[in-house]
Amino acid sequence: MFFEIINFLVETIGSLGYIGIFFLMFLESSFFPFPSEVVMIPAGYLAYKGEMSAYIAIFFGTLGSLAGALFNYYLSLKLGRALLLKYGKYIWFDEEKLNKLEIFFTKHGEISTFNGRLLPGIRQYISLPAGLAKMNLLKFQIYTSLGAFIWVSILVGLGYFLGDNEALIKEYLKQIILLLFFLILLFSAIYFFWKKRKA
Repeated sequence: MFFEIINFLVETIGSLGYIGIFFLMFLESSFFPFPSEVVMIPAGYLAYKGEMSAYIAIFFGTLGSLAGALFNYYLSLKLGRALLLKYGKYIWFDEEKLNKLEIFFTKHGEISTFNGRLLPGIRQYISLPAGLAKMNLLKFQIYTSLGAFIWVSILVGLGYFLGDNEALIKEYLKQIILLLFFLILLFSAIYFFWKKRKA
């Protein structure tokens, strides 16, 4: 079953090319989240076979992720605040908490956005609180792109070096996620310690 899915995705991405990568990563990063692994790992495998450029695949994967994140950002910015202020009381979210969220993202939006792009299950949704808090758009784009670039590069690298070896891909991906989680905790601790000393 796994190999059939991989073959289908390899064929699909191969036929759609880099535009297909952009479109699928846009969806992955916005309103229709699905694992980015199923897009970028096959792209890395195609690069290994010489049917794609790994660098261009990474570029379009990162660009698609940024576009999807911007979609969520603007959706949250334009609609999220009004909805939360109107219905937030039903989920224990009021204007005071919204103001606290704004203050937090004003101070720590960069690290929150960057870290969020590297964590499974969070990367698709980190744009929503950023939009709600009206995070600086330029900073949002920079840190979203950095986080997305690292994640996309990892996935393309896995596809390039491991191909269609399901067991190895799962094992290495699990180890990489754990390592990323540890590095994020370490980096965050250093960041908040530095911020505290600076204050």
